[in-house]
Amino acid sequence: MLPLGDWWQGLCHTDPAQPAEPADATCCNIGYARGQCPRFPDTAGPDAVRFTIAHDDSAGVRLYYVMERDHHPFAHGPLEYSFAGGFQTPPDELLQRQALAYVESYRRRKDAA
Repeated sequence: MLPLGDWWQGLCHTDPAQPAEPADATCCNIGYARGQCPRFPDTAGPDAVRFTIAHDDSAGVRLYYVMERDHHPFAHGPLEYSFAGGFQTPPDELLQRQALAYVESYRRRKDAA
């Protein structure tokens, strides 16, 4: 399964001042683009993020994320998403966009089942 549940397209935000269309979205969708993508920064930050749903009800979902660097945990935490109001405590913008993509994929798969 893809980390965000589905194959996603969009702009690359490795340089927030200059978002760009990725030449190949494979690394973006799988993670671990460090050393594979010329736009990926050589910083001490994470290179992948994973999500899981911990609770689901009619009001929203509780999910957990784990950011990874070189296949090891880097940061983690819970996120609460309300279907009516969005994230209860919004994470940073990129994590929020990825989490929302995961929630959308999760709901699409759940509705199809």
